[in-house]
Amino acid sequence: MILCITHSKDFYNIDIFFEYLKTKNIPYFRLNSDRLNHLQKISINEFFFELTDEFGNYFNSKNIQAVWHRKSWRIDIPEELDQDYQKIFLKEYSTLRYNLFTILEDVPWINPFENENKIDGNKMFQLKIAQKNSLLIPKTIFSNDEEKITTFFHENCNGKMVAKLHGVISKSMGGEDLFSTTIIDEDSLEHISDIAYCPMIFQPYIDKEYELRILYMDGEFFTGKINNSENADWRVADGNYFWSEYDLPENIKFNLNSMMKEMGLYIGAIDMIKSKDGNYYFLEVNPQGEWGMLQKELNFPIAERIADNLIKRMKTNE
Repeated sequence: MILCITHSKDFYNIDIFFEYLKTKNIPYFRLNSDRLNHLQKISINEFFFELTDEFGNYFNSKNIQAVWHRKSWRIDIPEELDQDYQKIFLKEYSTLRYNLFTILEDVPWINPFENENKIDGNKMFQLKIAQKNSLLIPKTIFSNDEEKITTFFHENCNGKMVAKLHGVISKSMGGEDLFSTTIIDEDSLEHISDIAYCPMIFQPYIDKEYELRILYMDGEFFTGKINNSENADWRVADGNYFWSEYDLPENIKFNLNSMMKEMGLYIGAIDMIKSKDGNYYFLEVNPQGEWGMLQKELNFPIAERIADNLIKRMKTNE
């Protein structure tokens, strides 16, 4: 059985994944990460756990042969719970969820849980590993220091700088709660003093030909190009933008593959920019990043490749 850890509002990507598993006669279980709370009955000991979900579906972890960690969301807190107890509710259920996940650490995962947490939680570490593997990165500072940021702007940014949060607020390809990358120029720089309340990542704005969303799957590349050259982020740009299939240069694929191997990731949604000066800039990799639009618009068999990888590895692990 393959366990798919996702969330209660997930659709499309996961539906294709499950339909493909049915054609292979592989059983599966959908575990909604945001509902790992009072709605589910969970018991864990040092060797296995038992779980009955909110719909009454039961499984025992002894039957799990592989895990697709599709996407984890914040655990839902019941509305009726007194506010004084909400923090402890969230802390204890988050701890329970972590214990539940680590029970399964000996079976194949996409991605290995600890590797994914380390990479997803450290964008500066990503840039370091990317550069180590011969990928070009923008000059970057992660800071809450107004003076340092201002100096960085004047020394590196030629009058235009990108500011973004370390974390990604985007939840789905539908665009709910999507964080917009902020552009800072000379006029807006004077308001940077509030940065003390929210440190951000700052990089020079790169004049680009287009943006690339690359879904890496264990050595394979499914790359979409979007014709967004005027806006900082295609996800929040208004306009008639469309995806087209793109063939990455062999040296870029080699370097990305080396980077992902060093990170210990089987899958990741990689963002890159092709600049007007002809260079490819690595921006970030999101281990749980969105790729449904690539499968839908470009007919890439991404969900099927994920399933094939897990099926192959779980049979090898038997």
